[in-house]
Amino acid sequence: MSVRVVIADDQALVRTGFRMILTANGVEVVAEVATGAEAIAAVRRTRPDVVLMDVRMPELDGLEATRRILADAGSPPRIIILTTFDLDQYVYAALAAGASGFLLKDVTPEQLVAAVRMVQDGDALLAPAITRRLVQRFARRDPQTAGRHRDLASLTPRETEVLRLLAGGLSNAELAAHLTLSEATVKTHVARILGKLGLRDRAQAVVVAYETGLVSPGSGSAEG
Repeated sequence: MSVRVVIADDQALVRTGFRMILTANGVEVVAEVATGAEAIAAVRRTRPDVVLMDVRMPELDGLEATRRILADAGSPPRIIILTTFDLDQYVYAALAAGASGFLLKDVTPEQLVAAVRMVQDGDALLAPAITRRLVQRFARRDPQTAGRHRDLASLTPRETEVLRLLAGGLSNAELAAHLTLSEATVKTHVARILGKLGLRDRAQAVVVAYETGLVSPGSGSAEG
């Protein structure tokens, strides 16, 4: 089944390049837009599976557009944030708002196509080392945030351990090896963590682990 994508970027060259790459690989681009407001309208009109969302756009930036799209009722698309910087406070805020990951704009064609298919399948697009540095730089332990996620207490000891390791950037395969479990069992644990905490995907789980203090920036437990 074809993946349906909206490309939101204020640079026409970027939109054209991404569209050519995606369509050549069997991905359907259903809309190209240049502002956050246009992105919201395009999502409501076309109901895509994935949105490639630039952070900095005129009228309405990609962060606010992400928030509004994900707040819409129904089944919102997965959103991949596009950025020219691998450490950007806007990218962190977008992950916290529910984006499924981020890509640098100098991504290779193969990485772009793989990323779109990965998030469409429900996974989070997290380059472990970059994501860890990003969260460590911008996450702040906040009592209000910890209160919002007090359901952390509902996690079993094993689920808490999985979340701590997940925040260190470990993949399912690495989690399975570290915990001596099957990948299927790890996926079950991750699904239960997301369900109990009301999170969309692993990207938000990483943010929550830092913001609640389960993992501290710079701590050894964040290394994966």
